[in-house]
Amino acid sequence: MNIHASGRLRLQATLKSWQTKAPFHITGYTFNAFEAMVVTLVDEHGFVGRGEGLGVYYLKDTPATMLAQVETMRARIEAGITREELQQLLPAGGTRNALDCALWELDARRSGKPVWELAGLSTPRPLLTTYTLGAEAPEMMAERARGYASARAIKMKLTDDDFNADRVRAVRAARPDVWLMVDANQGFTPVSFALLLPALVEANVSVVEQPFPLGKEAWLDNLERPIPIAADESVQDRSDLAKMVGRVDVINIKLDKCGGLTEALAIAREARELGFGLMVGNMSGSSMAMAPAFVVGQLCDVVDLDGPVFLTSDCSPAASYEDGLIFCDDTVWGGAQAVSA
Repeated sequence: MNIHASGRLRLQATLKSWQTKAPFHITGYTFNAFEAMVVTLVDEHGFVGRGEGLGVYYLKDTPATMLAQVETMRARIEAGITREELQQLLPAGGTRNALDCALWELDARRSGKPVWELAGLSTPRPLLTTYTLGAEAPEMMAERARGYASARAIKMKLTDDDFNADRVRAVRAARPDVWLMVDANQGFTPVSFALLLPALVEANVSVVEQPFPLGKEAWLDNLERPIPIAADESVQDRSDLAKMVGRVDVINIKLDKCGGLTEALAIAREARELGFGLMVGNMSGSSMAMAPAFVVGQLCDVVDLDGPVFLTSDCSPAASYEDGLIFCDDTVWGGAQAVSA
């Protein structure tokens, strides 16, 4: 539902850099900060909607290119735009995500109903979230795992080298109590995955995320998978779901990939109908980026919304992280109460 769908809007789009507490390593990349584009929309009645997008770094969808993209559309946006129109005007990616989330919050302010209610969901509950370990030396990952004292679920980043089995064993020895998953970020081959699999089974790993590169989905055909496989990079939006039937068990939904909360909710519905389990993830960012994904997380089996945990600062109000759970109060984003521009 779009409330007051017509009417002029005032657009503000700015870049924001969120510094990390320590370098964060995954296959092929090291992050010392996460860049974001923050969008604010104000309507003619003074209602405000906000959205934060980080883009999809491996597709060259960056906050800088996003800002340029949104500026080319400024006149169209400020003339008044609905979420439905936005889906047709922009492709999936960070720009559409930031604008879509801003429009959802704007509708919440206008209607006096929080986003989760507009989306037809029940009152949100705290969600068990994974805490992520970057791909580092095994002993360092074990130390960091022990440092996540309140974590009840851990996601390990693995990479394209020969130390993954040692990493998994070290983390499991350090934290025998946690639910554990691993994420290859496209870093495995069929051979390296087969060699690693016994160690994953031994360590009671519950999910393996995106073992193979984007475009190599055929490698999943007839793959021995005693552990459920989740697709991340291989599924950007709904158009990618059909090709993954029979190849993976879980779909990782990220708002920056699919272009916002509107498409994320649609993916969740269609993926369930196709028999997939659901996961919600993030490209990092502040609590403003986590909050819309937290709405999607109410529908998911696996939740990976720990982005702010790695940052030296966060937006305010912020999501709470207690006893391994994340909770995003309506004041963080998407509530019915008006906020100032």
